Amino acid sequence: MSEGMVRKWVRMFNEGRENVHDEERSGSPSLITEELVLCIDEKVRSNRRFTISDLSMNFQNISLSLIHEIVTEHLHYKKLCSRWAPKILTKRKRMEAALEFLHRYATEGNGIWKRIVTGDETWICHETPGMKRQSLEWWNTGSPKPKKAKPPLSSKNKSCALCFGTVKGFC
Repeated sequence: MSEGMVRKWVRMFNEGRENVHDEERSGSPSLITEELVLCIDEKVRSNRRFTISDLSMNFQNISLSLIHEIVTEHLHYKKLCSRWAPKILTKRKRMEAALEFLHRYATEGNGIWKRIVTGDETWICHETPGMKRQSLEWWNTGSPKPKKAKPPLSSKNKSCALCFGTVKGFC
């Protein structure tokens, strides 16, 4: 707060003001209503990849800056990029794989470790597979970060790196 503003507040309190809240002013009332905020929130939740311009098509009597203010300051949304995840497995698939492994460990014991060969592959792309800007979505500050599966790459300009390993080391 500036020194001038502090002086103004001190003067107003010395003149008898007792309330720190703003007094009602003349002029146009605020266009931001609870109903409008809820309506915009509903639109955002139905399509998180909207742009402010897209949203303004639904609310043509409201300016872009006011819509942006509602989305960012009243609803606390931010634009976030999705993070690449190699495979997005369902909880059921993960549980099935874990139970299968536990069953095999229960029947075979520690001997199972000698028979496990693990491997991984990664595609090395020589060009960027799309702009990050295309995957931006609006999310609240408390929401989990969005994820998306990597799209398949074309056979042009890519290489595949493979790695296999056992208990004794990598092959």
